[in-house]
Order: sequence, then structure tokens, then C-alpha cells
Amino acid sequence: MFHLGWFLQGSSVQAWGESWTGTIARDWMQPELFVEMARSLERACFDYLLLEDSSYIGESYANSRDIYLRHGLAVPRQDPSVVAALMTAATTRLGIVPTFATFAYPPYLLARLIASLDQVSAGRIGWNMVTGSSEFAARNFGLDGMPEHDLRYDMADEYMEVVNGLWDSWEPGAIVADAEGGVLIDPTKVRAVDFKGRWYSSRGPLNSGPCPQGRPVIAQAGGSPRGREFASRHADTIVASLKDISAMRAYRTDVRARREKHGLDPNSCKVMFIISPIVADSEEEAALRFARRSARQAEQVAQRLAFLGKITNIDFSVFDLDEPLPEGLSTNGHQQSLDEFRRRAGGRTLRAAMAAYDSGGVSATLVGTPDTVAARMAEVIEEVGGDGFLFSLPDVSRRIIAEIADGLVPALQRRGLVRSAYAFPQFRDNLLEY
Repeated sequence: MFHLGWFLQGSSVQAWGESWTGTIARDWMQPELFVEMARSLERACFDYLLLEDSSYIGESYANSRDIYLRHGLAVPRQDPSVVAALMTAATTRLGIVPTFATFAYPPYLLARLIASLDQVSAGRIGWNMVTGSSEFAARNFGLDGMPEHDLRYDMADEYMEVVNGLWDSWEPGAIVADAEGGVLIDPTKVRAVDFKGRWYSSRGPLNSGPCPQGRPVIAQAGGSPRGREFASRHADTIVASLKDISAMRAYRTDVRARREKHGLDPNSCKVMFIISPIVADSEEEAALRFARRSARQAEQVAQRLAFLGKITNIDFSVFDLDEPLPEGLSTNGHQQSLDEFRRRAGGRTLRAAMAAYDSGGVSATLVGTPDTVAARMAEVIEEVGGDGFLFSLPDVSRRIIAEIADGLVPALQRRGLVRSAYAFPQFRDNLLEY
């Protein structure tokens, strides 16, 4: 069996130009679509829904915000904690994983926010832990810029030490609720943290009380060598954006080996691979929809490059679309995204490289009826070794959600590949069920 999650763009407005999205360009401020989606994924027994986020408007492409605003590329974005709270109120078993960047939150504030979300969700909250990568985002928070890539992970190691200490500041059984003795909290089981490190400090303890899970489920997307090292130490689930079987298998093997080196059980961290399947009633219809998606992406090469530039801090507008990508390109942003793009680009022109990056790899084979896509997903997991998939579809609509939750997932369940019912009330327990 394998696990299922959904990597969700931070605003429903992202699908505004696509078919079957209705009036989302006008209605996006209200969260009905995302709340309904959470209910649908819970009905399909998904492990979790991850809310992607960014806290700035892109302007990497042509040194301008124009293309990002004109086409709604990762903008607007609402605060994920608000949407996450609404999703937890509408569900009872699904894990909800909002994204929060360490540079934007003092450790105490983050630990308290996550603990509160875990409490109101009865132990179903996760945290997609990101360090941030954009100079523009840093300046929004009054910083001069982002630290160098590997240094950000050094700082994140210390950040995790602080927040883990804060979550542990309430020992199990601290709340005794002894009405007869007149004692709500045992003072001997709540302690100060008194942490003072190189970059962060916090006195503690948390005043919000304990997390029902003890600590939240930590999601991470470390792709670079330093990022993998960090994820292998701290993550309960890892987001992996890799396109083909060999790269997926190598990544999972590497992360598991690093985890063992840290004395941790490799099976306690689930590596989830991003996919973008197309499911239809017939193979012919699915193939036609795939062709339409590929053609649409080919028409949107500037927008696609602008989005890639947003997360890598690279202005792709300065390069000739009909020439190969220059050698020696580096980034202080998302290194894995750039590395994967360059690997798939090979000697292709930038235009052709973008097309190969968008439509190639495993997702290109996940096109067909629910039964054929389910069978192929089983083959991929068998070849990779585990642990599951994260759906990532830019044109999220009620139709797309139904095709996955009510079409593909039942086909997976019939094969015994995914759960048909939750075994536990809390997120971490379900993630570790198998």
C-alpha cells in the first residue's frame, strides 16, 4: 500500500483561466472550493492536503511584476493558517499541512500557532517547513535579503531545536483537570526552554498548552544535498519533485540512508512524489486532454518560465528561447527545481526544455482511465520502492477533484493499493500506519 496527498496551490484563483473552473476569478476570496476539496479528499482517505504558500509577488521575470499580476502567477495568496483552520473545521481525519517560512516567524510565534492549529484539529495538523528563498519576500519582512542557501539550512537546524523544545515544554499528563483537588495543570510538568543559540532564542514555555500529537507532522522539500540532509533529520514526510523513475528511486534511497545515519527509522519518513495525472472515461479522451494541456503549456512558455524564475530567482527573459540554457547557471533559490530543469533540458533550446520539463517523466504515463492510471501508479511505486504520491494539478476544479477522489482513488482501493478507511484519529498515526 502507498500514501496519498495533494500539493495545493495557495489560492483557488490560480485556475481562473482553465475549463470547468466557473466563476473562481470572482469567488476566490471565499474558501468554499478548498473546504469542499478537503471533504472530498477525506472521503477518499487521503493522508494529507498540503497548502503551498509564498509571501511576495514575483518580479524575477524581466525585472517586473507585470507578467505575474497579469496572469495571476502565484498571486493573490491568502494566509494559509486561516484556510487551514477552516479546512480542519470541515473534516475529522484528513491531515492539513500549511506552509510557513522560518524567516517570517519568530520560533515562539510559529510554535504557538502550530500548537493551536493542532489543538483545534484534534491532532491533524502538519507544518510544511520552508526556509524561504526569495529576496523579495525577505524585503517584505524588513530584511536586507536571504542568507546563502546552505546557511539557511544551518539556521533552520537551530530553529527546529527551538520549536521542538517549545512543543516539548509541556510534558505528557501536564493537564490533570483535577476538579476535586482544584488543580488544572501540574506545574512540575511545564518547564521553561531558555534557549539561546547563534541565531534564535526563546524563553518559553508555550502558554498555548500541548500539541495533541506531541509535535506536529513536519513536511519538507529538501532537494539539494544540504536540503536532503536537513529533511532526513527533521521531516516526517518529504515532498519530492522528480520526473522519472531512476531519479525518484535514487532520491528516496539517498534520504533513507541519511536518515539511518542519524539513527532514525527510515520507514518513519514518507517520501511523496509529485504527479499530475489525467483521468478520463476513455484512453482516447485522456490522450486528447493531455495533448490539449501540452499545447496550452507550449503557448504559455513565458508564463511557465516566469514561474520557474520566481522560485529560482533567475530572470529567464534574458535568454534566447531558441538557444540552449547557458552553462554554469546557479541559484540561491530552489536548487532542486533548477537542477531538475537543467537535467531534463539537456542540449535542448530553452523553449523545448520548458516543454520537456512540463510534460515529460512519470506524469506523462499517468494518462488514461482510472484503471489504467491506477495500474501504472502501482508499477511506479514498485519500481521506486515507496512511499506515495502528491497530486499537483494547476487547474483545480470540482471536476478535477471528483475525477481523482471519486474516480481514480476507488480504482486504487479496489487493487488494495491505498486505504479505504482511516485507522486512527490523528495525522501522524495514519501516516505511519504502513
